[in-house]
Amino acid sequence: MTAAPAVPHPVISMLFPILLLLAQAPQPDGAGLLPGTLPAKWISGGPNCIEEPDWQVHEYNPDLFVIRQSGCTHYEKPFLYLIFGEEKVLLIDTGAGKNEVARIVDSTIAKWLKRKNRESIRRLIVHSHGHGDHTAGDAQFKDRTDTDLIPANLDAIKAAFQITDWLNTPGKIDLGGRILDALPIPGHHTVDVAYYDARTGIVFSGDTLYPGRLYVANWAEYEKSITRLVQFLDGKPVAHILGAHIEQAATPYLDYPVRTSFQPKEHSLELSRSTLLELQQALAALKGKPTRVAYRDFTIWPK
Repeated sequence: MTAAPAVPHPVISMLFPILLLLAQAPQPDGAGLLPGTLPAKWISGGPNCIEEPDWQVHEYNPDLFVIRQSGCTHYEKPFLYLIFGEEKVLLIDTGAGKNEVARIVDSTIAKWLKRKNRESIRRLIVHSHGHGDHTAGDAQFKDRTDTDLIPANLDAIKAAFQITDWLNTPGKIDLGGRILDALPIPGHHTVDVAYYDARTGIVFSGDTLYPGRLYVANWAEYEKSITRLVQFLDGKPVAHILGAHIEQAATPYLDYPVRTSFQPKEHSLELSRSTLLELQQALAALKGKPTRVAYRDFTIWPK
């Protein structure tokens, strides 16, 4: 008996031509990216907060560190990113609530400097956007002679990243031998910025895309920003999309309720280009009508 031909899922059928166009490397040889690893499990708020550290520092590779704030200190449990160039080190976001982010950042930088047999490196502090759970530690970096703190406001960001046209001209961050692209993607917040690191192929997407509730404050701007991000990444290798939170459970279509501190079985942090394309298609299908819709790895959540 001859088996009936498999019928492709309609979403896959529509996305497949797009995915072919976005194929990035002619051979499966690493695409010239610096590889790294992500842990199987992150600290997530206990269950024993006496034993759990306030921060988890994970070395993705020797020049990129992922830092997670414990849910024992704040239920938002944000992720921060520390990226080293030859002349500067970039910190994306400064955590939530009352925290000691400067202590953990300084400690990590000191260890990196020791490994490199160096005495110092200049610090540059930026943000994924301006909400308080990503800017709470800013005061700890103000007035430091070794640090440039870029406030999460439009004028400061445009000047620091040399963005002449906010929505049409991506900015650049030069760390010395390592340049990151800074792409404005408002919609969740008025000054959302995605950062693309060509050295690793990682997109740092803040609260615009992560495994959880994607809160959309300005629907029209958010939809345009997702399309702009897709277009910007066309022709560029994407190893991971790393957001600022995990709210989704490992179980598909299930998230942890707001203010959950302990998430013992949470979704992985990393998403892929296919998740971004799924989000773009989902928004297009809603035809401009703000609607709450749950998908496997995220939920669109109009505010």
